[in-house]
This record gives sequence, structure tokens and C-alpha cells, in this order.
Amino acid sequence: MSETFRCSTAGDLRGDELAGTASTVRAFLLVENPGPWGLDALRDNRLPPDVKSGLAAAARAARVRVNLVRKHHRPAPRTGFRVYAAWAGPAAPWLETAVLDSAEQLLDLDLAGLGAGRSPGLEPTAEQLLCVCTHGRHDACCAERGRPVAAALAAAHPDEAWEISHIGGDRFAGNALFLPHGLYYGRLDAVTAVAVAGSHLTGHLDLDHLRGRSSYATPVQAAEVALRRRLGETRLDALRLLGQRRDGDTREVSFDVGGTAWQVTVRTVPGDERHRLTCRALRDNPVPGHDVLTVSRAGATS
Repeated sequence: MSETFRCSTAGDLRGDELAGTASTVRAFLLVENPGPWGLDALRDNRLPPDVKSGLAAAARAARVRVNLVRKHHRPAPRTGFRVYAAWAGPAAPWLETAVLDSAEQLLDLDLAGLGAGRSPGLEPTAEQLLCVCTHGRHDACCAERGRPVAAALAAAHPDEAWEISHIGGDRFAGNALFLPHGLYYGRLDAVTAVAVAGSHLTGHLDLDHLRGRSSYATPVQAAEVALRRRLGETRLDALRLLGQRRDGDTREVSFDVGGTAWQVTVRTVPGDERHRLTCRALRDNPVPGHDVLTVSRAGATS
């Protein structure tokens, strides 16, 4: 009998690069919903049908990503449910929250405002969220690798830790999304997740597990990680994006680091070989990646 295919195991064996693989999203709406979650969490849950369809349509028009969240092995609240709105813009990310009494109140949120970086009508909060994908109905790897990570973070950081529905990149499970900064991490286990979260909460990034910052396009994500590795720079806000120039499959990205301008040249490559990239995939696809060509101070060559 053939061994059950797991996309994360296959990705580990191929050595798929983490950097430059985060979903490109700036606006998130998280809705507390204990489950169960079906294949498409927003569609396949127990919210009223008119709320699900209306929320999905409004979010799609506003370019807001809606995810369901729940506490790990904690009963759902008897009254009300928590919602979070996050703006993961690179300059000034923010988070708002509230407890809603009815699902219908979700339709009153200003998602158009959220999609444009404005408040949707919730209350500002200084919280930070450590969200771990455990969406097993979407991909088996997310359950098998994500749940131990969620359990470890819930034990270490019970107030900040949440389980979250599909966030992308199943082959990098265990996957985490830290908000409001929009930082994606991959290949986490129970031990590394606690270390990565601890670093994050003190204002530092873990470059070994960082997939990218969701406010940037994937080549810019790869450029940021490459420059940070070059400089050994892990401080959360140490890099400021100055600009980028695209020429075909190549992108020149400029950052300011402590008053010094740096330039990173990245070429996006589709990959020569085709593989199953998720557990549910019905066909093989190229493994996309980014080749870092140069990292140098502006005006110099590397």
C-alpha cells in the first residue's frame, strides 16, 4: 500500500524556500467561530446563510480577507463572539476589536473602510495575535502539524494565541500569522513556535521561519528577508521600504536601514519541476521561487 501523501513532507524533502511565500493581504477580519469549519471556512460554517453570503460579497469587494478563529480547546463564549479587524500596512499596522451580540452585526461593519486602511467601527487595541492554521478540512497538514503548534502557543501565550482557518501555503505547515503586522511564519513545531512567538512579542523576527510580510508582494518579501539575513537585522521595524522597480521577472527593491539605503535585486522563477503543492491538489504545478541576485548599499555593487 502506498504511503499517504503529505504536501508539507514533500516540501520539506524538496527544500522549498520559505522566504517570499506569504499571502499578499493588508486587511484582515477575524471572526470568532468555534467550528466545525468545512473546506471553505467562510462558506461551510454555522453562521446564518444570509450573513455568510453578505459578508463574503462585502469582503470580496473591499479586498478584505475574512478568517474564522477559535481558542484552542476552550469552550465558546455563551454570549457574544469576538471579532478583530487588522490593517497590516507596512508603516503603521493596527488592530481593532469588539464583542458582537449577533452574527447580523457583521454586515454593519465598514469593510470598505477597512480595505482602504480605515477603521471599520471597532475599538482600537494594543493586542497582538498569534494565529496558527489548524484547518484540517482544507488540508490535512494544517491539522497534523498545526494543532501541536496551537496547543503549545495556547499554553505559553493564552491571551494572544488563536487557531485560524486557511491562510495559505499548506506545504509549509505548521503555519502561523502574527497580527497586526501581517507576518507569516512556516515550518513551525511546538518548540520553535514558542521561541518565534517569544521573539515577536519582544519586537524581533525569526529569520529561519519567516515566510514574509503580507503587505508586500512576494518578491519584496523575499528581498526583505535576504537583506535582513545579510545584515543580521531582526528588529521588527528596522527596515523601511523606499521603493521598487520591476523589469520583467526581475525587481529592484530599495530599503532604508538606519539611514542607509540598500538595494536588493530579486528574480522570480516559476521552477523547472512540477509537484503536488497541497494535499488535495489534483494536478502538479511548478514550485515558484525567488532568486536573490544582488544585495548592496545603494550606489555600490555586491
